[in-house]
Parts: sequence; C-alpha cells; structure tokens
Amino acid sequence: MNFDFKEIFTAFMVLFAVIDIIGNIPIIIDLRKKAGHIQSEKASLIAGVIMIVFLFLGQSLLSLIGIDVNSFAVAGAFILFFIALEMILGITLYKEEEGDAITASVFPLAFPLIAGPGSLTTLLSLRAEFSIENIIAAVILNVVFIYLVLKTSSKIERIIGQNGIKIIRKIFGVILLAISVKLFAANIKMLFA
Repeated sequence: MNFDFKEIFTAFMVLFAVIDIIGNIPIIIDLRKKAGHIQSEKASLIAGVIMIVFLFLGQSLLSLIGIDVNSFAVAGAFILFFIALEMILGITLYKEEEGDAITASVFPLAFPLIAGPGSLTTLLSLRAEFSIENIIAAVILNVVFIYLVLKTSSKIERIIGQNGIKIIRKIFGVILLAISVKLFAANIKMLFA
C-alpha cells in the first residue's frame, strides 16, 4: 500500500468539487419533500459502490472499445470544464431527468446526481495520475462526507443560507476549472508523445 496524503487530499477535493454535494443541497431538500424520506445510508453506499466498481472496470471497458486512459482523461477534462462553467456562471448545460419519488434514494440521488457522468469520468481521469489506493481512500472520504450532508441537509441549508451555498458553489467551480486545465495539459502531451 502506497498511501500519499497529498494525493488523497487532491483526489478528495477534485471529487468533492465534481460531486458538488453542498451545491446540491437544494435538490436534496426538494427530493426529500417529494419522497417524504431519503435513505441517506443507502444513497451513500450505492454511490460509493458505483464509483469504486467503475474505478476498476472502467479502464477494461475502455480497452474493450479501444480507448486509452489519456484520451479518456482529456475527454474528462472537457466535462470538468463544462461542469465548472455551470458552477461559476450559474447556468445549466445538462438537465437531469426527474426520477420517481419512491426510488429517490437510488435514482436520481445515488445515480446520476452523486455517481454521475462527471464523477465517473473524473475517477478514470484521476487514475491516469494517482495511485488506485489513494483514489479509493478519496472516494470513501467523499462517501462519508456525502452521508453526513444527506443526514444534515436541512440544518446545513439553514446555517449557510442560499447565498452561502451559491458562494461555495462558485469557489469550487473555480477550483474545478483550474483542475480541468491541469488535467487537459498533462494528458494532451501524452497523446502526442
């Protein structure tokens, strides 16, 4: 095991920014009102399992269709770039379909809101740069944090307020934008090397 706390922290922050669980608090509260109850444990666990399984099988799936990790990382950098623009500019480029209130804990909360296209692409992009055990540690830390946020979403909204959520969203948007540029620059070189 080669645990590197800097890698774990960086991977955690990247995933945290992409998942944007704080920015999604209004959506979580809305789902809670529609469904009556959200199973925080179930949603967190399913999202974590989806992310870890994709971390291991995603590369094999890519190889099967003839795509290398660097190409996927460049594509991931574009997705992160657009997610960051959404966060910074307050626009919606990708609209999620609303799920049935009965299954709100799994769909759309666990997938695709938490373990969605952005986070899955990010995992493979991170795999191109970081050790697998550090990424798994970052996923687990994010799942724990997601669980805590889901459990306390109403309290967090009252404490931070709508403006606080908007500010946090924009800050993480700028961080994510910088990460997407770094990811693009690092992997585009490998494609032309």
